[in-house]
Amino acid sequence: MKKILIYTMVISLVLMLGVPVKAAPSKASIGVNVLLKSEVTDEILKELGNHGKVLDVMYEIDALTMRVRADELPAIQALPFVQAANPDAQRKGAPLDTILATDMSNGMSTWNLDVINVTEPTGRVVSETGEGVYVAVLDTGLVDSWRQYFPQERIAEQYAMSFGGGGGLAGTVSSQPNKWEHDADSHGTHVTSTIIGYSLRGTPINGVAPKATIIPVKVLNQNGSGWSSVIARGITYVADLKKGPLADSPVVINMSLGGSALDAVEKAAIDYAIEAGVIIVASAGNAGQAGMGYPGAYEPVISVAASGWAYEFYNNISSWWYAFDVPDPAIMTDYYITDFSSVQYPGQDLDVAAPGSWIVGPYNVNNGQLSYYFLGGTSMASPHVAGLVALMAQKAPGLTASQAEEKLESTAAWIPGVGSEYQGSGIVDAPAALAALD
Repeated sequence: MKKILIYTMVISLVLMLGVPVKAAPSKASIGVNVLLKSEVTDEILKELGNHGKVLDVMYEIDALTMRVRADELPAIQALPFVQAANPDAQRKGAPLDTILATDMSNGMSTWNLDVINVTEPTGRVVSETGEGVYVAVLDTGLVDSWRQYFPQERIAEQYAMSFGGGGGLAGTVSSQPNKWEHDADSHGTHVTSTIIGYSLRGTPINGVAPKATIIPVKVLNQNGSGWSSVIARGITYVADLKKGPLADSPVVINMSLGGSALDAVEKAAIDYAIEAGVIIVASAGNAGQAGMGYPGAYEPVISVAASGWAYEFYNNISSWWYAFDVPDPAIMTDYYITDFSSVQYPGQDLDVAAPGSWIVGPYNVNNGQLSYYFLGGTSMASPHVAGLVALMAQKAPGLTASQAEEKLESTAAWIPGVGSEYQGSGIVDAPAALAALD
């Protein structure tokens, strides 16, 4: 089992990925994810039951989770109906008041939105707002005080969900419908704020897609960690929404999380969701030279590296993040890829870059007390692209994952002197990507 850290950090703190944990003794109980070659049957479940306890069955993707002795794993992998089996991998990723605004499309511009040309200090540059598009944020959920940051109309409470368990340690993967809005970590709240904007003590701050509708899906626990089996359950949940009540609406998933290896069941869930018409965006990882994380490095996923701007905190002016006008046309030599942003290794797929350094958003350090912080990480870069994909899907509702990736890559702005293994195709450009849909 490998311990995986969530792709987020306060600036100057680089979180390491892939820290090895000692192998479990042969008699130790471990959680295992099993992907089958065929549909789940009673006969298969009975045979697997000879090797351990079946915990959760995901019929949509012909997969299940088990708790077994460590020395039983090779036997399970050798069964003729098993396509893959691996240990479940760890993933890291009050009173309620409402705000008056129904969306943040008239809110203040910030440097990071200016960089991708969604806004200028004078207002929005693009006409699209993400209206009619659902963005599922698979993360830690939202803090108790989310209604003081976001318009209630922008959060799809009827579809919000929380999943827990996993790892073979706490039984089956379970759904916890109310836990999504009682997060103690704040990571999912900050990620959401980039997509739809937020209220800064009453002042509206613009978002990439301020009229998109967010579906909070809590797949990480109160410490910001979780398991790939739980991630897979969250992905299939969103895919089933797309195949059901949201069949006529574009659906995007943002996953600012990951780990050092691609889990077979997680991969199957991603394939299932993309086949259903969902577009998936994920962070590339904060491991720097250690390479990308998964699921971001998996080819069908749109992966995002973190970029920065040369004029961050220029002359120590505290208002720079909203007061400065980023030059347009862009001076690409003013941009860089952060040293923590994961590098693409052979066999991995890095697509594009987006601002992921010094991003301001709501981040509670004391429960019930409003607070805002600069955060950095590819976790912050990914929602810029998920929001942009929402704008693209509003303009072209039939947009597929491969089409979205191609348009983003073909219109991205290249940073001179930086290899593609660091920036993919370059920093995304919203007007160019939207124009490419014409």
